[in-house]
Amino acid sequence: MKKQVRYTSGAKNGIMYKLKTFAIAMLFAIATPVTSVHAEPPMQISTSPFGTTPDGQKVSRYTLTNSHGHSVSVMNFGATLLDVNVPDRAGELANVNWCFDELQPYLDGHPYFGSTVGRFCNRIGNAKFTIDGKEFPLTVNHGKHILHGGKANFAYQYWEGETYESDDRIGVRFRLTSLDGHEGFPGTLQTVCDYSWNDDNELTIQFSATTDAPTHVNLTNHSYWNLGGIGSGSAMDHVATIHAQELLDVDDDLIPTGKLNSVDGTVFDFRKPTALGDRVEQLPATKGYDHCYVVDGDFGQLRPAASVVDPDSGRMLEIETTQCGMQLYTANHLPGNEKSAGAGGHDAFCLETQHYPDAPNKPSFPTTLLSPGETLTETTVHRFGVAK
Repeated sequence: MKKQVRYTSGAKNGIMYKLKTFAIAMLFAIATPVTSVHAEPPMQISTSPFGTTPDGQKVSRYTLTNSHGHSVSVMNFGATLLDVNVPDRAGELANVNWCFDELQPYLDGHPYFGSTVGRFCNRIGNAKFTIDGKEFPLTVNHGKHILHGGKANFAYQYWEGETYESDDRIGVRFRLTSLDGHEGFPGTLQTVCDYSWNDDNELTIQFSATTDAPTHVNLTNHSYWNLGGIGSGSAMDHVATIHAQELLDVDDDLIPTGKLNSVDGTVFDFRKPTALGDRVEQLPATKGYDHCYVVDGDFGQLRPAASVVDPDSGRMLEIETTQCGMQLYTANHLPGNEKSAGAGGHDAFCLETQHYPDAPNKPSFPTTLLSPGETLTETTVHRFGVAK
């Protein structure tokens, strides 16, 4: 937005002197705003090809660059977040989100790098739920359970994309129609994933959805962060604060039991800044964290969920969300090969804001049931900065 700048000139003795002064002032009044506008370039959106799906759909890469030259990129396939380029304490830019530089690895199967995950992220126990007395069996893809919405989940779908600009942000809005019966879920679901970026280095992700029949919906973004920059090594020295007094109790398959546990005095307590790797060896069964926290405050309201700082680079990530939960995953199973762009275990961390896993089978949990006439809306803000 152009700023209005006003100029004045004081009166001087002598008619000719007044006229000359007025003329000079007018020249500055005309010239100065032009200089000011060019000194701070506007936010920009660029689009480039990113490959073609096996069925011939052209995938586009959309790059959102703010006036500081900091940028994020997203693409149609999986409504996926690609690179996020933000500065360290010295002002040096680096990408802090693990991604691939071409489409093919996303087609072949990957660790959900930056993906929009649905129709139901995380786990549903025994891959089934019941609505109004009718049982709906779902795709089994994780032991005897369903993980992240099944085999052909939203991360492997082509989304229609459109760019937009407003006074204070630029963005891309992706749309997907998920047909009735997809992976076993009832109802045709219309889903929107909206990415926006602004001059405060805030990446906002908003999900919305409507349905023509009762169904369960739980959407998240599954980005893998390393604030030191991709390829900088382990992220376990990153210092995290998680705004949660409780987390979900789970069984050996990480299916919630329905109980909430206090974090007090446990390895899960990040209420005070703590390095992610300080106690990770105390979780040998999962090789690290893979647990859902109960975010403090009233869900449905945007509120702080977590903050993470990389001590070496000084980069900081703050997360706010309307969601009731957030899954901390310390990238325990990344293989360190081409399937993960070289990322190995603990080289990244995920903070996936979401509703609770297995909510369809846990009446005590906040509901994930969406009915016709209702609109699901959830917002998460990722704010990047430099720690003081």
